[in-house]
Amino acid sequence: LDGKAEKLILECEDFRNIDKVLAKHKLDKVDMILLDLGLSSDELENSGRGFSFKKSEPLLMTMGDPAGYAFTARDILNGWKEEDIANVIFTYGEEKYAKRIAKVIVEYRAKKGIETTDELAEIVRSGVPAPYRWKKIHSATKTFQALRIAVNDELKALEEGLNKSYEHLDNKGRMAVIAFHSLEDRIVKNFMRAREKEGARLVKRKVVKPTDREIAENPRS
Repeated sequence: LDGKAEKLILECEDFRNIDKVLAKHKLDKVDMILLDLGLSSDELENSGRGFSFKKSEPLLMTMGDPAGYAFTARDILNGWKEEDIANVIFTYGEEKYAKRIAKVIVEYRAKKGIETTDELAEIVRSGVPAPYRWKKIHSATKTFQALRIAVNDELKALEEGLNKSYEHLDNKGRMAVIAFHSLEDRIVKNFMRAREKEGARLVKRKVVKPTDREIAENPRS
């Protein structure tokens, strides 16, 4: 109908619950699925939950109501063992100075609890080598990413979402995923290769990257 949907259904849910959303609307198979793993700029900058180190916000990092989460970023930073904090930062942030950062976090919290994003950003900055502090990407970027992924169980949710989405994809349907960092990308590629071995056809074998023009218009792409 002139490119417009005849009916639009909006649901706010986790990727891992796509099966529940479809069941709710009495849908079994669908023709097309697109998983966009990116985060809204508004979510990052205006949520008030601590996603950005550019402001002083409470260290929650929960995508939804904090009451429904097993732990927050504050719980990790103030309660977990140094080794576990280092593992989170290294595994989910791919931060090479994870052990050093975890060490200064534990040393700092022994004197005072870590409560805000700007406080954490400064702690991380103090724990990395001087040259690393002045790179184009903020020295706390990977640590913040790691904590957010851990709090929201993002990678496991992605794995579940991919599998459940595929289960509900029509025989001739298409599925695409927009990923933004290597951890997501690895999971998606492994999933696609596994489905190909089962008989699915990969429409695109190589990753489709944004053009120079798109990057200029939308740097976060």
